[in-house]
Amino acid sequence: MSTKVEMEIFQAAMAQPASEQTRAQDLFNKQKAYFASDATKTHEWRVDQLNRLIRMLKENYERFTDASRGDFKTASQENVFEVSATIATSEFAKSQLKEWMRPVETPLPKFLAASGHKGVVYREPYGVTLIICPFNGPLLLSLRPAVAALSAGNPCMLKLSEALPATDELLLELIPEYFEPEALNAVVGGKEVVTKVLTFPFDFIFLTGSVGVGKVVMRAAAEHITPVLLELGGQNPAIVDETANIPDAAKKIVWGAMAWGGQWCTSPGYAVVHESVAEAFVAECKKAVVELYGSDPKNNPDYSRVISPAAVNRLASLIDPSKVVFGGRSDAKARYLDPTIIYPVSWSDRIMDDEIFGPLLPILTYSDLGKLLAKIKSMPRPLAGYVFSRDQKAIDRVLYSLSFGGGAVNQTNVFLFIESMPYGGVGTAGIGNYYGKYGFDSLTHAKSVLISHPDVAIDHLFPPYTKEKAEALNQWFDY
Repeated sequence: MSTKVEMEIFQAAMAQPASEQTRAQDLFNKQKAYFASDATKTHEWRVDQLNRLIRMLKENYERFTDASRGDFKTASQENVFEVSATIATSEFAKSQLKEWMRPVETPLPKFLAASGHKGVVYREPYGVTLIICPFNGPLLLSLRPAVAALSAGNPCMLKLSEALPATDELLLELIPEYFEPEALNAVVGGKEVVTKVLTFPFDFIFLTGSVGVGKVVMRAAAEHITPVLLELGGQNPAIVDETANIPDAAKKIVWGAMAWGGQWCTSPGYAVVHESVAEAFVAECKKAVVELYGSDPKNNPDYSRVISPAAVNRLASLIDPSKVVFGGRSDAKARYLDPTIIYPVSWSDRIMDDEIFGPLLPILTYSDLGKLLAKIKSMPRPLAGYVFSRDQKAIDRVLYSLSFGGGAVNQTNVFLFIESMPYGGVGTAGIGNYYGKYGFDSLTHAKSVLISHPDVAIDHLFPPYTKEKAEALNQWFDY
């Protein structure tokens, strides 16, 4: 997520009343005491929490889609997906949970196995988890992390984004109706509430946000040596080589850059196209915008809004009017910005300074793949990376050389819809990953236990130490 956008949202709200801070402290204390009772560690408790979440979403389906639409996701597929995908995530976790929780027996050195020892890894919950939610996934990026936390046996507190008044109001109403506060609760508030909450000794912190907010969270977590999972962002490249299916690449990249109003952390931040096919690619991008959103996107219900007037103004300021080949118009009051194609763009242009986080697609060109990869590698690591090509050697070279959180070949964005694949960044794009079993593992500690028969001793560990006992130590490395 754009550092500027997220930091503005994170810091802009006025101080909240002390009562909200006190409420947050009380909720945290309840969760700490509840977790200490071991109630959250059973399979039954975890399934019950997932069932509550599923019921809350299904019984209030239309209310949630309406709230998402009111906040900014005006495209029907997007506000419906917020709810349906979260339900599906919960159902998937519930169906797999028993297997995920099962202790795993591990190989041992041969002499230990022969003497009846067993090695077992248990997955135990960390404890009370803080989930700091962004604006761009009103439900997906708040409740999906909650699914990971609850399935792992962690009570959790959601710190909701202040930029989503309709969704926040609904969650603050419904969560207490469906959940006990010691299992799942939510708070909302500005800088002072966030500052207060980050002083609590959480057992785990999960943030989806910007690099700037990630640094704030890591500093706070360091005070208590609290583990973190950070989902951040970056300027995501989409490489299009001379062998690519140009109309197909253009349509997928335009959709990827414009869906959700361009406000998704895996959206292509720019396309960099081989110079021999650049003009054809630009022409196909212009066609794709019209095909996807019509000649009047502002009045097209399939095109979502930008989160705020301030965000529109920030995005509009990035546009060099002399390089706009399609779109470029904005209406801050209506939270609208045209799907905009910008070409030719150079690496030194202002729009390339940071993650865009809006429906703008800068197009650059390259002539040498090796030099292009070196340039991208000199920049902060992106959360996502995409390559469009028919040349398997070129595809392999890109995937081998570039480091990014996740991505796709001849596709954009949709890898993040798949529960069986991990989602997470590396470097400035984040720490750790989640989705499905990966989320369960990230939010549990792997506790290793060596089990010995009470009548079996490992004699060579005890003095007096002889040459034979010293030689026996080699057995520990024979599996």
